[in-house]
Amino acid sequence: MNALRFQEKLMNLQDNMMNFALTLTSNRDDAQDLLQDTTLKVLGNREKFTDNVNFKGWVLTIMRNIFINDYHKAVRAQSVIDQDADVYNVDILNDSGFDTPEGSIQIQEITGAINRLNDDLKVPFSLYVSGYKYNEIADKLDMPLGTIKSRIFFARQELQKQLKDFYRD
Repeated sequence: MNALRFQEKLMNLQDNMMNFALTLTSNRDDAQDLLQDTTLKVLGNREKFTDNVNFKGWVLTIMRNIFINDYHKAVRAQSVIDQDADVYNVDILNDSGFDTPEGSIQIQEITGAINRLNDDLKVPFSLYVSGYKYNEIADKLDMPLGTIKSRIFFARQELQKQLKDFYRD
């Protein structure tokens, strides 16, 4: 596709892009910024577009990715780290709310729910919660990686069902 035709197709999509940007941002000014960023990125990456690909889908995917990346940057920027904090001796239990009677009951309920899982789900899930990575669990249990991921997923689903009362809004 030649440069003039490419630009023409992009300009014809501006209304669609603005509508999509509004659904992502829920703010007109942010949507306009996102529209502008996307337009510039698409124009700068014209050579990466292949003619047999859905142009509108390609452009909106770029917009969505820009939005997600900007969101992650904003979250990281808002994370404040106290440089004077002693991160090795943080009193996590006292800050967690689990030292209250209600907190200890919740811990007991969660632990009970985990213990009620069948061993096929409980063992991989417990290892995952203990900090092991999927591939480490697969190696340790001598199982395929996909099986481990599935079992942890199903364990989460089961725990969500058992603990649904803890997640009321």
